[in-house]
Amino acid sequence: MSCLRAVRGLALAGGFQSLALLSRRVSFSPRQVASDASFHSVSFSESDHPRVLITGGLGQLGVGLTKLLRKQFGKYNVILSDIRKPPAHVYQSGPFIYSDILDYKNLREIVVNNRISWLIHYSALLSADGEAKVSLARDVNITGLHNVLDVAVEHGLRLFIPSSIGAFGPMSPRNPTPDLCIQRPQTIYGVSKVHAELMGEYYHHRYGLDFRCLRYPGIISADCQPGGGTTDYAVQIFHDAVKTGSCVCNLRPDTRLPMMFIDDCLRATLEVLEAPAEALSMRTYNISAVSFTPEELVQEIRRHLPDLQVTYETDPVRQAIADSWPMVFDDSNAHSDWGWKHNYSLPELVQTMLNLTGSNSRMLQAN
Repeated sequence: MSCLRAVRGLALAGGFQSLALLSRRVSFSPRQVASDASFHSVSFSESDHPRVLITGGLGQLGVGLTKLLRKQFGKYNVILSDIRKPPAHVYQSGPFIYSDILDYKNLREIVVNNRISWLIHYSALLSADGEAKVSLARDVNITGLHNVLDVAVEHGLRLFIPSSIGAFGPMSPRNPTPDLCIQRPQTIYGVSKVHAELMGEYYHHRYGLDFRCLRYPGIISADCQPGGGTTDYAVQIFHDAVKTGSCVCNLRPDTRLPMMFIDDCLRATLEVLEAPAEALSMRTYNISAVSFTPEELVQEIRRHLPDLQVTYETDPVRQAIADSWPMVFDDSNAHSDWGWKHNYSLPELVQTMLNLTGSNSRMLQAN
């Protein structure tokens, strides 16, 4: 109330310059809100759609989810953002803006100016890249997270942040890995994901933030080149199998990890975002589809490409990461709470990936 009286006094006195200065100092982030404050996401009528901002959106998940959400909510209701220059086809497909999650003011301006109601936060350095750039991973994955959480609370957003199999560690049960168990990851990526899960849950209980999170398994997509993830060996095998007929795998042939085709992953994300709040018994869920080893993947690919040659040259850093991760996800809570069910098992995944990577390769050769 003292701030409001001060503002009224300045306005009555004609001190508009001082008023502007004061208004910039007044903040309602969780660092200053009252202990009994409560914020909730905006509810929508059947004729309305959420206004969605996707951060770090130029990766395979961000671009794919943008397409899905624009079909669901309309082209101009979903804004893709990143700090990188988008390729022409992405830029021309719908709204794109520059957004640096480390710039809190810029993030707030985007949310306010575009009337954002859902924020989907994909900005992160992945597991292997994070180990090579720990300081940068700490900034992006943790400091950026804090900015996103505060903006979401301040403006009553529904916030989705993906987690990962990387949130578990060598002390976690591996086969199967339940939603709730000891985690203790050994990578900066994993530590940041556990931090995100716990901070999101805390903000939900403390401020009423509508926080939702899925622990993704390894995601397989034909649209993007492999990135810095430990599970990206699988995507690399498909690309190499179609282009050259031979590949090098940086994990042992018997390394079992949970995997999922990207269409299943994007659909699960939309389903949990749209699920009624009362249906969610927890804030963070495992989701899974199929678990396989590199050798099992290779054998399935050889049913279509029998001459495929594979050499195993183990990368000790990636192998150590993989050995600390779950082998099989228990996603029974996602099944029971909001009806999650995957569509792609290993044979369907392989057939689809070979069709897509083959088509992409032929298009590149033609161009």
